[in-house]
Amino acid sequence: MAQDPQFEHLVQTIADRVRQELSRATPAPTAHVHAHDHGHAPHPGQPCKAGKGECTGCGWSISRRPDDVKKIMDVGANRVSASPGLTDGPVRADLAHFIDHTLLKANVTRDELKKLCEEARQYKFASVCVNAANVGYCARELRGSGVPVVAVVGFPLGATTPAAKAFETKEAIRDGAEEIDMVLNIGALKSKDYALVQADIQAVVQAAGSRKVKVILETGELNRDEKVIACVLSKIAGAAFVKTSTGFGPGGATAEDVALMKEVVGDGVEVKASGGVRTTEDADRMIQAGATRIGASASVAIVRGTPSKAPDNKNVRRIGGY
Repeated sequence: MAQDPQFEHLVQTIADRVRQELSRATPAPTAHVHAHDHGHAPHPGQPCKAGKGECTGCGWSISRRPDDVKKIMDVGANRVSASPGLTDGPVRADLAHFIDHTLLKANVTRDELKKLCEEARQYKFASVCVNAANVGYCARELRGSGVPVVAVVGFPLGATTPAAKAFETKEAIRDGAEEIDMVLNIGALKSKDYALVQADIQAVVQAAGSRKVKVILETGELNRDEKVIACVLSKIAGAAFVKTSTGFGPGGATAEDVALMKEVVGDGVEVKASGGVRTTEDADRMIQAGATRIGASASVAIVRGTPSKAPDNKNVRRIGGY
């Protein structure tokens, strides 16, 4: 595709203006407000003997003072701190609706997909996110659940043509996908062929119609200026989200990248954090930074506050690191 000098200049001008605004911005300090967050650690099975106003912050209130925790939740709290390893407390339902429950390995089996869908039903995750070949199966498994299916397109390299990505999008929607996560053309972005990057995204947006499109930047491959420009182009092309990573590239989501992406796209476009989000604390950090969706395979561990199985680092680039 021939580059349009006027378009290149426009994108560069917008990106320069965004960088100027970001350099002037002073980030506001973040604050955490938690109920019961002080300091001794008796066994969680022991009854709590602290009187009113005397909480020592053992971190086990969910199991040691469940009635008081319920009262706190009833008057408006949506989060209560708990010690790591506490598995018999309530599920973090406030996190579940942020999470695209994800399974993108090349060697995934039907049994694994069935389990993925069962977990999505049980915990009421935002969606399941799978490769296009598995969309039809998951859509049938989730029928009537209210949990939609997300398909990845041009995944994981992004190095296919706009026409191929548009065709893949239409196929996925025909099979039941209700959202599309596409990988942008990273090589074109690094070559400063911004017209091609924009056309690539727009082809998918047009093929998706009313369905939301998330643009995966693969932030581990990009410098700060490239992240800014990718966000600008995604917004120009009509994407609903910008997304950090595939989980198959170098690095993953960071709170710093999420905050930068959100600041660039503003209120009209959302941010999805994906790649290496494996704990409740990881998810909370991403949401506090501005993410409104989380891509994770450790979704159950995240909402239950339990340890997740770490990925095999030798295979992160080959089979994915969600």
